[in-house]
Amino acid sequence: MSSTTAPSSTSRTNAVSRVASKRVMKCASGASLRTAETVTPPRCATSAFGGHALADSPTTPLTSEACDPNAPDFAADHPTPANPTTVTLCGAYELEHVHPLLRDLPDTVLVSGPELHAAVTLLAGELEHPRLGSDALVPSLLDTLLLYLLRTWFTGPTHTTSGWAAALNDPVTATALHHIHRDPAHPWTVAKLAATAGLSRAPFAKRFTTLVGQPPLTYLTWWRMTTAARLLKHTDAPLATIAKEVGYTSEFAFAAAFKRAYGTAPGRYRRLRSEA
Repeated sequence: MSSTTAPSSTSRTNAVSRVASKRVMKCASGASLRTAETVTPPRCATSAFGGHALADSPTTPLTSEACDPNAPDFAADHPTPANPTTVTLCGAYELEHVHPLLRDLPDTVLVSGPELHAAVTLLAGELEHPRLGSDALVPSLLDTLLLYLLRTWFTGPTHTTSGWAAALNDPVTATALHHIHRDPAHPWTVAKLAATAGLSRAPFAKRFTTLVGQPPLTYLTWWRMTTAARLLKHTDAPLATIAKEVGYTSEFAFAAAFKRAYGTAPGRYRRLRSEA
């Protein structure tokens, strides 16, 4: 018998790096995992333990205590010849504001293939034998796994006809999103965004809102504030410069918009993040 549980998280990637011959693992949704396959249960909180659960069979009782996310490793039970060792790699993203694309992910996405196998092997090596540069490589490899997962979901049959997958597949909405993301400082209006997509204002606004879940200018403001938060956290740029980069000619107007979005002034937001 082998089972283990992990605490819930904003977004989590689990990579099975080694499984005994012909043995598989089951997560709470019933997805089967084999060597070097990856599954992400972004909202998998149905287990009585909270978070998600892994076991060698759907009928195995989940009797193990939850994993400590801060522990370097965790043994669910003791391996024996009849119960060989299974190694799992877990990574989590702690996100203040989750992008709507991640909210649209299904309960589980299963990814496999030779490219993924290579990424998992590299990740396992960096975690088991840390070397110069491992601190930079591990997050990059986790990002690689996440991108493989998003690609699998986005190009597969599981995404719906609404939401972000549909928005990015729609040439009109995708064009508008591209312009917003590339140049958030531009003085966009609904009419200007509609023109980039080759539609009149009203049909464009309806189409965008239906697929993205927000009106065009509401999403524009969200993207501007998200970009500003990233710049505040990761750069030393003055507030006036950041305000200009996200489309505000007035630092006061920028500060007011940022406080509405994040509940605190941009200067205080930067100080709190630097002290964390």
